[in-house]
Amino acid sequence: MDWHRSALIRLRRPSCGQRSLPPRETWQHGGVTAATHSTLFPPVPESADAVLDGLDPEQREVATALSGPVCVLAGAGTGKTRAITHRIAYGVRSGIFQPANVLAVTFTNRAAGEMRGRLRQLGAGGVQARTFHSAALRQLQYFWPRAVGGELPRLLERKAQLVSESAARCGLRLDRTELRDATSEIEWSKVTQTVPEDYAAAAAKAGREAPRDPAELARVYGVYEQLKRERGVIDFEDVLLLTVAVLQDHYDIAETVRSQYQHFVVDEYQDVSPLQQRLLELWLGERDQLCVVGDASQTIYSFTGATPDHLLNFRLRHPGATVVKLVRDYRSTPQVVHLANGVLAQARGRAAEHRLALVSQRGTGPEPEYAEYADEPAEAEGTARRIRSLIAAGVPAHEIAVLYRVNAQSEIYEQALADAGVPYQLRGAERYFERQEVRDAVLLLRGAARAAGGTDPHLAGAEGLPAQVRAVLSSRGWAPEPPAGSGAARDSWESLAALVRLAEDFVRARPAATLADLVAELDERASAQHAPTVEGVTLASLHAAKGLEWDAVFLVGLTDGMLPITYARTEEQIEEERRLLYVGVTRARRRLALSWALSRAPGGRASRRPSPFLDGLRPGTAAARRGAALAGGPGGIERGAERRRRRGTARCRVCGRTLTDAGEIKLMRCEDCPSELDEGLHERLHRWRAERASAVGQPAYCVFTDRTLLAIAENVPDSEAELARIPGVGKRKLDAYGAEVLALCAGREATP
Repeated sequence: MDWHRSALIRLRRPSCGQRSLPPRETWQHGGVTAATHSTLFPPVPESADAVLDGLDPEQREVATALSGPVCVLAGAGTGKTRAITHRIAYGVRSGIFQPANVLAVTFTNRAAGEMRGRLRQLGAGGVQARTFHSAALRQLQYFWPRAVGGELPRLLERKAQLVSESAARCGLRLDRTELRDATSEIEWSKVTQTVPEDYAAAAAKAGREAPRDPAELARVYGVYEQLKRERGVIDFEDVLLLTVAVLQDHYDIAETVRSQYQHFVVDEYQDVSPLQQRLLELWLGERDQLCVVGDASQTIYSFTGATPDHLLNFRLRHPGATVVKLVRDYRSTPQVVHLANGVLAQARGRAAEHRLALVSQRGTGPEPEYAEYADEPAEAEGTARRIRSLIAAGVPAHEIAVLYRVNAQSEIYEQALADAGVPYQLRGAERYFERQEVRDAVLLLRGAARAAGGTDPHLAGAEGLPAQVRAVLSSRGWAPEPPAGSGAARDSWESLAALVRLAEDFVRARPAATLADLVAELDERASAQHAPTVEGVTLASLHAAKGLEWDAVFLVGLTDGMLPITYARTEEQIEEERRLLYVGVTRARRRLALSWALSRAPGGRASRRPSPFLDGLRPGTAAARRGAALAGGPGGIERGAERRRRRGTARCRVCGRTLTDAGEIKLMRCEDCPSELDEGLHERLHRWRAERASAVGQPAYCVFTDRTLLAIAENVPDSEAELARIPGVGKRKLDAYGAEVLALCAGREATP
């Protein structure tokens, strides 16, 4: 049975005349959870009515609208998750909903885990809160033997390797960027129900800029589907497609599912794809017990085919729907909210017509700050200085974020923060519960919990849960004070310190809690990827920051060409970029800084201009909401060019061309120009760096980055002056490591 192709052909036409919406890929968003100011372990409400306590009038309206279709238009920071979880809990506690009959779906494992945690705290345990893919996969695994026979094909978790092989079979060689883009095109095709032979026409109609010739990509797509069939595997998009096919073709199975789930809640409804919408319709059948929540102004995934149309057309499909607007912003100060509203006030298009004007519920705060710098390194260094000052003033590192448009911008901020001695964490990096020190710690805690009568040697003399946890974790490197520096030792300590803080919060909420209770809590959190807070400034792209919030947010690289991005040409694409800025602004609770650089590299021509989205909002532009502000003052412009020494133009030492790329400047040559690498010196430098990093308890890149080591090995400097001319070797590192590096360059041993 050719179930891949037949299912896709049956489902290729969008339902209800709607345009396609792709899924927000659940595997692309994981790792870091947003910190909140709510009680971590609140007591379970005593009654159904108590569930409603503390809700504002609009949230209460959502919570008590328990029948028929409900559409919640919720602005950023307005408590949408609070509203919908209290709605479910109120329905369960009042006996109107049975927990097993409720299915709440969202788009990320983190969001689903947070929803399950909140429902448990509200006394509504047993409600299914899952991602679309998780819910569909569970049903597909259960019904596949009955619908098709045999075992469900193996799930292909990463498709890039198979796409690469498919391209090779077509006689194409894709570099890393082309492979990523080709994979994205295949995913877009499947969620928009486009078969391979129709890809070229569909891409042209959608105005997509294909990374290769559309006919070539269509062939790659076709071979990719063929290879999956030959190897008996399915991908994430197939999970949805095949679940829909099973429910469409097997009425008895569809009725079984409908008898199980009778009430549905869909979060982030503006991101629903045609396949997900069709699956939702099959789950519902002829019923209308559906509550959807979303914000058209936070639709930022149209590059995969997303559109807010499903959300905006909800009332057309359900004329009798209850519609509630949440506009009370509990997250951000009036100053931040005013800027967010100003960003959207200039928007155009259908989503803009339905924008929500937020009203801050918080006390006043500082004005957003604007900073202009001569070049990108100056911008990164200036941002790191400001962050260090905030931390010194008492702002926790985990309450600070640096947000940028593309992931490639992170490296320079990683280096700047490392140079400033500021710990950081990358959004999307290794998940908390997958870290080795965390796995080891949980294993030790589990063993201690199982030990009867305090026979575990770690617990000798430890009274109370927090003391027991501290005693157990001390054997893994935890101490009351963190180690110096911001390297591997500090990272490990922060991971363990997060467990200690969690234990302290846990016992405050449940004074009688035991070590076994805490281990059960950790197991629940691990399954939901609901990590405790880890100290460290967050570095993230604007897309990855969706759904998170911090006390202080630095929006960096805000230049025309980066936001909006260069390839955003149509009005719809540009409006998407404006919504990205809106999402970034609304991540900040109290402090917000926006910055840009006039050139990419030191000495470059100052040809850049700030993002046009800031026109009329930042000081010095027409119709600005404030008059011209003093340089460096609150809300004013700090001109980094005046604070940074002038640098000469960087030129390639091989061909003499002016360099503008930061990586090329660090190498002091064009990427394509021939290298004169001293391989022996390069190896010695790497060994030396590893030893030095270990000695000071820092990651290797905090000593020197790979690019800087490569530049040193190519230039082989023989004096401090020559070494200082290599980008990445500043005065501090020259003082700390200069003598050792020059000794290595001269063929001698490096002695600290």
